Amino acid sequence: MRALYLKEIRSFLSSIIGYVFIFIFLIANGLFLWFVSYDTNIMEGNVADLIPFFNLAPVIFLILIPAITMRSIAEEKRTGTIELLFTRPLTDWNIVFAKFMAGVTLVCISLLPTLIYYLSVHYLGNPIGNIDHGATITSYIGLTLLGISFVSVGLFASSLTQSQIVAFIIAMFGSWFLYEGLELIGSFNIWGDWDFLFQYVGIKSHYDSIMKGVVDTRDIIYFISFIMIFLLSTHTVLKGHKR
Repeated sequence: MRALYLKEIRSFLSSIIGYVFIFIFLIANGLFLWFVSYDTNIMEGNVADLIPFFNLAPVIFLILIPAITMRSIAEEKRTGTIELLFTRPLTDWNIVFAKFMAGVTLVCISLLPTLIYYLSVHYLGNPIGNIDHGATITSYIGLTLLGISFVSVGLFASSLTQSQIVAFIIAMFGSWFLYEGLELIGSFNIWGDWDFLFQYVGIKSHYDSIMKGVVDTRDIIYFISFIMIFLLSTHTVLKGHKR
């Protein structure tokens, strides 16, 4: 499993895909947070906080994470190398977790440079350091969990097809629906008691809850369950392909 994980990381970082993902994520966030005149511009806000960043990052993740996960299994199927993996001393779970952790690693690497935003806002505050450190830390935890959740969805989408493009579209739409779509359906107030259920099942309500500065055990359990459901689904698809 370790060898496969390192192979996946090397394939990301030895090709332009991994660097493009990190570059676009940082540039897109940097432009909207510091230069573009929009609601997300920190310099145009009245409060020294990173809320604009934590509201913007998930939208960028919706495009970029499907882009890095689309080839994980789909490309293996297209080239036939998935059959070689099945002949190695690896369980189906080893294959799923190795590819999953490679995607998670790339997401975490992309988030590390954004700590410069935190330091910048820290020194821009009046007085210096006038920032809610607790809420910022928990928001980073929530954003990391959100990114990992999108990786699990993307990996599942990649296991469904041999086409990277199809995998990208399924992952992007699926991630959007689970993050924003269910929240939107619940906000229509036309489903009665089901409105709350739609919003609770959606990712956004749990992400927003963590952004408030309190890490609720229920939110953590939700994210862990969400991720495991999609990893189990990916494992089931792989097992079916193996037969």
